[in-house]
Amino acid sequence: MAKSPEEMVETMVRNLEEKTGRSLDGWVAEVRSRSLARHGEIVRWLKSEHGMGHGYANLVASTALAPAAGAGGDDPVAAQYAGAKASLRPIYDALSAAVASFGPDVELAPKKTYVSLRRSKQFGLLQPSTAARVDVGIQLPGVAPAGRLEASGSFNQMVSHRVRLGAAAEVDDELLGWLHQAYERA
Repeated sequence: MAKSPEEMVETMVRNLEEKTGRSLDGWVAEVRSRSLARHGEIVRWLKSEHGMGHGYANLVASTALAPAAGAGGDDPVAAQYAGAKASLRPIYDALSAAVASFGPDVELAPKKTYVSLRRSKQFGLLQPSTAARVDVGIQLPGVAPAGRLEASGSFNQMVSHRVRLGAAAEVDDELLGWLHQAYERA
């Protein structure tokens, strides 16, 4: 049986120390002691200086940049999932961990209102559109919309399709298959 997104993240956290010799808290403290402030900067540093895999580097960067409960900050992902949208953060965490595992060339590029999923070009995006829903935009031109894979319509012109998610449990093999197909095309 496939693991839930939360279980996948928990497994990564447990395995991080075995694979790298340091716990998640240890890596977060190291990142914060170096005053690295941007997600991509942290990921590049962990990969180049410590040989960390992309998924683990993304996990450490996301955790290091997350503000403490009630704290402010200029992390766009934290801002996107603050307030009424805070309950949607597990959806983002599950998606970002899964997408980061596609390959070392995946880039999660946070913008003000969404996170762009990039390879050589954008292949998708993650956007908390309402207090109850994250929209996953996927670039799959030529693929007919069917079921929950909708045409993007007016959602976002940078992608051809959209999948609406209300819970982390909806991050399943079908959705990840569409995202991986878009990643392969990028």
